[in-house]
Amino acid sequence: MAPTPRSLVLDLLATLPRGSMPVRALIEAAALFGISDNALRVALARLLARGEVARDGHGRYRLGPRATAVAARVASWRRAGDRLRPWRGAWVAVHGPERGGARRAAGGSGERALRLLGFRRLTRGLALRPDNLRQGVAALRRELAELGLGGESLVFRIDELDDDARERALALWDTARIRQGYEAAQSRLERSARRLATLPPAAAMVESFEIGGDVIRQIASDPLLPDELVPRAEREALVAAMRAYDRLGRACWRAFLRRHDVVPPSAPFQLRVGERKADARPTAEVAP
Repeated sequence: MAPTPRSLVLDLLATLPRGSMPVRALIEAAALFGISDNALRVALARLLARGEVARDGHGRYRLGPRATAVAARVASWRRAGDRLRPWRGAWVAVHGPERGGARRAAGGSGERALRLLGFRRLTRGLALRPDNLRQGVAALRRELAELGLGGESLVFRIDELDDDARERALALWDTARIRQGYEAAQSRLERSARRLATLPPAAAMVESFEIGGDVIRQIASDPLLPDELVPRAEREALVAAMRAYDRLGRACWRAFLRRHDVVPPSAPFQLRVGERKADARPTAEVAP
């Protein structure tokens, strides 16, 4: 999937947890994807105004405080399997308002937080997921808040559902589609890995960014269901394939990053999990 100007900026800056990138590098990278200089600058100004990026000295930008929680969550794709523990049949529940209509914009980050951490709506006011994450309910509560879940929502554990509710809960995730997605993504990575060495440098940069980004977004938004619902080995096979592809992606981008005095990071990845459309507010001037 081709990036938008907004997601391109966030994706590139998210690969630099301890560094920054000059605006000229962002503009040059944008051109590879057919994004104009003006479109990139407008997106950068909006991100700056929202605190999703921050200016770092002479025309250089880094990820801002409002984007770091999502970036950290996406970056955890490598350690997805480490988050799991055996499932004992309990559930983690979130009780709170489901935003809609005119209130959707205000509640969008909360819904995104729930989706990122694998929750699905059982009823209008109740979302849940299996209690199989190693971090436990208290840490999960904090992570949901960091990702934007409002303070009016309650996060707690349910030890037992009645038979009907349990059957409905188990059906909230399309497990067949998840497993098919693992297989399709792994095949896509393997095909692209064979092709990258045959492509011109610019084309290899674009392909590794788009394909690697799509798969990392898929892994980062995986609900991490227990083995009883989705075999863990299938997810781990995809993560292993993505690690190998990530090394190829780093090689594709290394010369570009060095030329712009940027420490070579891991391959760029996508943050577009629940991405909202850029608003139409007036923009600030972006440094040249």
